[in-house]
Amino acid sequence: MRGRQLSEKDFEHLAVGAWILGTGGGGDPYHGLLNVRRLLDEGRPARLVQASDLDGDDLVGVCGQMGAPLVSQERITDPVMIAGAVERMESYLGRQFAALMTVEIGGGNAFQPFLAGAVLDRPVLDGDTMGRAFPAMQHSSFSVANLSITPCSMLDIRGNELLLTECEDWYWAERIMRRVCMEWGNRAFNVKGPRTGREVKDWGILGTVTKAISIGKAVRCAQAENADPVSAVLSAGEGRKLFQGKVTDVRRRMTGGYLWGRAKLLGLDGDSGSRMSVDFQNEFLVARHDDRKAASVPELICLLDTESGEAVGSETLRYGQRVTVIVLPSPPVYLTEPGLVCTGPEAFGYDFSFESAFAHTGTG
Repeated sequence: MRGRQLSEKDFEHLAVGAWILGTGGGGDPYHGLLNVRRLLDEGRPARLVQASDLDGDDLVGVCGQMGAPLVSQERITDPVMIAGAVERMESYLGRQFAALMTVEIGGGNAFQPFLAGAVLDRPVLDGDTMGRAFPAMQHSSFSVANLSITPCSMLDIRGNELLLTECEDWYWAERIMRRVCMEWGNRAFNVKGPRTGREVKDWGILGTVTKAISIGKAVRCAQAENADPVSAVLSAGEGRKLFQGKVTDVRRRMTGGYLWGRAKLLGLDGDSGSRMSVDFQNEFLVARHDDRKAASVPELICLLDTESGEAVGSETLRYGQRVTVIVLPSPPVYLTEPGLVCTGPEAFGYDFSFESAFAHTGTG
């Protein structure tokens, strides 16, 4: 299973698009991009395959990094870390993965399977388990399907390793591994329960690597042509603009292994005189326009730099930034009843149910 070799330009576009799909979290992909450039210069492979290339009994490794976005900006790591987590799982299974895939296409995790794949010569699947970034394991489409989370492998930069072979459910796996990750300094690398080719085809969110590359390319083309890059994102992602303004206040706190907080915005141009607030738990969860709910998970709330169209993360928001708030459609799996149980506002402790931001626009 050879797949299509991605170019350095593909990865540059992936970095832009994945950061947007990160919805404020997932960690800035920039360091992943630098590592991929180095690996490509060394002649390492970076092959993308489709779910249709998989046989039903092939095994796929679901890999990524775990922790808080702010920490990932301060603790830069080598590709051998995620490759090590893959090797530990293959050793436990006694079998090599046919392909790797990312747990989430949003943010820096978009690059993790490519880093491991380049080191170990494994192809990467065009898809993920979230269609965006989410704070916790149980927000995966495989969790919605009630597939097993175990076995899981996890390791850190000191050589500490964890192998979780049995666990009651996805929520308990998240609690256990998050606690260990916190003890390790809020940065770890892991492989979730291996998936068969059949399970990936049935429950994976497919085509998301290509989607992220497409969004990133649209932004870069708009920048080069002096066009509006925010409009380019809306067109490529089939999204809707919610608000344009500047950041007037950001409150953050690191608690329980997550970056929690709220950003407040003051409207500019067509939104002059109005206000918006955006809550986040690593990722942006709920946007309120003049105290009225404007959008919520599982739809993708993204804050973009108004001039460049590039993403602004929850850890990089600062006073005075000019931003545009947009919303992109949710993957369909999260709009089902079990999907909303896993990823709707109530799953994050809010006392209201999900209502689509596209309900009255005819978009999405």
